[in-house]
Amino acid sequence: MYMKMKDGEIEVGGDWNEIPMELLLRILCLLDDHRTLILASAVSSSWRHAISSGLTHFSLSWCKNNMNNLVLSLAPKFKNIRTLILRQDKPQLFDNAVEMIANNCHDLEDLDLSKSFKLSDRSLHALARGCQNLTKLNISGCSSFSDNALAYLASYCRKLKILNLCGCVKAASDKALKAIGYNCSQLQSLNLGWCEDVSDEGVTSLAYGCHDLRALDLCGCVLITDESVIALANNCLHLRSLGLYYCQNITDQAIYALAHSRARNKHQVWGSVRTSDEEGFGLKNLNISQCTALTSPAVQALCDSFPALHTCPGRHSLIISGCLNLTSVRCACAFQAHRAVKTLTRHAY
Repeated sequence: MYMKMKDGEIEVGGDWNEIPMELLLRILCLLDDHRTLILASAVSSSWRHAISSGLTHFSLSWCKNNMNNLVLSLAPKFKNIRTLILRQDKPQLFDNAVEMIANNCHDLEDLDLSKSFKLSDRSLHALARGCQNLTKLNISGCSSFSDNALAYLASYCRKLKILNLCGCVKAASDKALKAIGYNCSQLQSLNLGWCEDVSDEGVTSLAYGCHDLRALDLCGCVLITDESVIALANNCLHLRSLGLYYCQNITDQAIYALAHSRARNKHQVWGSVRTSDEEGFGLKNLNISQCTALTSPAVQALCDSFPALHTCPGRHSLIISGCLNLTSVRCACAFQAHRAVKTLTRHAY
């Protein structure tokens, strides 16, 4: 039963198919549970058409079984989808489901395939050919992909801005990173956590090709050295977050390069724009845990250059756990608190 206005009067109707399309779409947009949306699409052909034409964001991460068959069934109907979350607790997806997505969802911009252990290079090849509007792709934990397939994807999906390759130990090689650096100039965020084959050759290629990079996670990339960090400091002027956990070949030279980049980067990034918010510029998050070669003077110089890096409780954005020689490093808050205490003490006497 529903009500609608007709010629200035309220009309009561009982046929679900007569619900105005605009009203139906508004109702469906209020449904947070995508399982209910699937059920709603079976109410009638008009509902099915409304859902398939109006739905742009969809998640099947709630699906514990039979996700592959659901994707095969739904992808041809939801052709206007732009965000598709297929994150899994246990691997359910196969290449034929991703190929179905690529063949039908050409406007797809955001795709999460994390933990899809059963997917092969066929999936990346299909996405490269059918989903070239991708701006965000999460394939973390997809350990079967090769670097050839990832390089192929990068050559077609040139609009990528956010890419998560954490744990993609075979795909994330220097060869693939060169392709990403060459083709994906709009890239802003890249996670390469625990991709142990990544070296300076790949990271410097990224730095030279992806000047808009804002966040880079190199945690566990044990082969990289100062060369990578210096290239990032010199070329990625918008860098805000950098993960270097367990990168034990990093020395003070890299940290000083980051610290000294502040003045140059501030001038080039801000241009004629002026702001009083010092913390709105430069590095905001840095993880150098287990980088045991670093010394306090270098890290303190970096902390002094970028006030958004905090060591104080509740605001930890400079992570130095495991570095016992860095315990004396303090952020600006600590010095301000110390000055405030001295001032209060002086006035008290």
